[in-house]
Amino acid sequence: MNVFEVIDKTGRKIRLTRRQWRETTLKHPNMASYLEEIKETLIRPDSITDYSIDEDVRYYYKYFKHIKSKNKYLLVIVKYLNGDGFIIKSFFDRTIKK
Repeated sequence: MNVFEVIDKTGRKIRLTRRQWRETTLKHPNMASYLEEIKETLIRPDSITDYSIDEDVRYYYKYFKHIKSKNKYLLVIVKYLNGDGFIIKSFFDRTIKK
């Protein structure tokens, strides 16, 4: 079962499964209130970077100035299999890593 499914900036389908959402909110409980920001990061990212170890993984970043933390970049990590993506993790970070 999916929490949501969106089409990302590159035109590919990305889903967030209930299982991954549970894992994310267990490790990062503050993420529970940022579901809409996760969607926005996938649809309108400030940056998409590659993960050097796995060519099927992409890092989506978006800056949110309203976050009351030093970590204002939302990072959503997506793995692509057979053209479709699924979210591995999401959390706030200080910078875009290249």
